[in-house]
Amino acid sequence: MNFKQALDSKIADYNLLKHPFYQAWSAGELSVESLRSYAREYGAFISTVPEGWEALNEIETAEEETEHIDLWADFAAGLDTTVDEAQIPQVKALMRTAHELFSERTTALGALYAFEVQQPATAQSKLTGLKTFYQLPKSVEPYFETHSHNEHETEKLLEHIGTLPSDSHATVVQACETMSSALWDALTGIHDAECA
Repeated sequence: MNFKQALDSKIADYNLLKHPFYQAWSAGELSVESLRSYAREYGAFISTVPEGWEALNEIETAEEETEHIDLWADFAAGLDTTVDEAQIPQVKALMRTAHELFSERTTALGALYAFEVQQPATAQSKLTGLKTFYQLPKSVEPYFETHSHNEHETEKLLEHIGTLPSDSHATVVQACETMSSALWDALTGIHDAECA
């Protein structure tokens, strides 16, 4: 098994497209209030992503991710809400995990990979759900339009990973698994708070 396969196998256990919250979204079964809660809570995590890229000294990508925080704010505003501090325990845990993993290059690589490699598929799924089932302002769409195709973040991460000494690989894989689990649990927290 090559290194990419090792990372992808960890992510497969927490494939966000299979999460009940995203499945309900893509089927139009979430209430607008559930989308509001997601925009508020998950937006707190989105605001941490530039930290991970800064840890890699990828300043241009970090700046792009900072601009994407504004697109997320537009998504929230289109739902008549704003991004705020996380309140749901599992989202708070995701925030702690992100800050910890994004603070150091090796763990940032694994954590960012867990997020970035899934984002095109999840963004496309959410965008399709929004357009098909929800009568919402167009301002809710640009974040997901922007992320529905891979802007080479994954390739950048794999290039960085390829420069690491082999004794760092286990740390990257562990960080990938830890972030994948935290992302899944955060969605479960939002789902349980809004849909249970």
